[in-house]
Amino acid sequence: MSNSFPESVKIVEVGPRDGLQNEVPVSIEDKVALINDLSETGLSVIEAGSFVSPKWVPQMAGSAEIYSMINQVDGINYPALTPNMKGYEAAVAAGVKEVAIFGAASEAFSQKNINCSIEESLARFQPIMERAEQDGIRVRGYVSCVLGCPYEGEVDVTKVVEVARTLYEMGCYEISLGDTIGVGTPEKAKAMLAAVAQAVPMECLAVHFHDTFGQALANIYACLELGVSVIDSAVAGLGGCPYAKGASGNVASEDVVYMLNGLNIKHGVDLQKLAETGAKICTALGKSGNSKVATALLTK
Repeated sequence: MSNSFPESVKIVEVGPRDGLQNEVPVSIEDKVALINDLSETGLSVIEAGSFVSPKWVPQMAGSAEIYSMINQVDGINYPALTPNMKGYEAAVAAGVKEVAIFGAASEAFSQKNINCSIEESLARFQPIMERAEQDGIRVRGYVSCVLGCPYEGEVDVTKVVEVARTLYEMGCYEISLGDTIGVGTPEKAKAMLAAVAQAVPMECLAVHFHDTFGQALANIYACLELGVSVIDSAVAGLGGCPYAKGASGNVASEDVVYMLNGLNIKHGVDLQKLAETGAKICTALGKSGNSKVATALLTK
């Protein structure tokens, strides 16, 4: 067994945002209940909303209202995604203390997703970074399509490194590397992470795997061996990507926690409560969850 596993891992729960944005819309009350339930599980980061135009992502309508209704627990971070200055201003007005911005490692994805080149997309975030610094708001960066793109297939790892480095140099305190369409396999995931870690310190990197081909846990394990200590996941394996056709949900938080338990890696999350929370939101969505661990725990 490798000795380079981290002693503890921070789980960034993305279910209420990255998860729900690709599901049937649920009520604001259901979203608030989900975030409040997640706050009781021991998670320290819960991505609670997205200040995007409801025209583009109707599932994310009402984020400002949600922030005013949730019980914000001391010691828990509730970041929001802000794609532009308008979104940033709305988020700060709603009391958000941390925002996330996103760039893609694929030109085709960038064009289809936000109608501009990678370079233009990153330049657009510069004013947000400047304002965030003035406002004392932390900014997290996401890089999409780090292991493949729905439009151009294989993605050049040097592009991933370049985008991650740029976001880090712009002032993002953490960079989340996203396998948006879930095509990655363990050795490729490891090679990509190792390359990025040459440009951005490992302690500032997070991994974000979708489970389209059932490889997410194996990919996370491979990246843990390199020492990554931040993992994005979604309760009940919710979501996917509205712009990546056929991309199934994020890796399930319950499955990640179960694996971390088996590796004796600290994370602070109550697995039973997490599984129950996932079951509850799935009932609201009228679907069954994607977590094998939750299914096993709750059908005993």
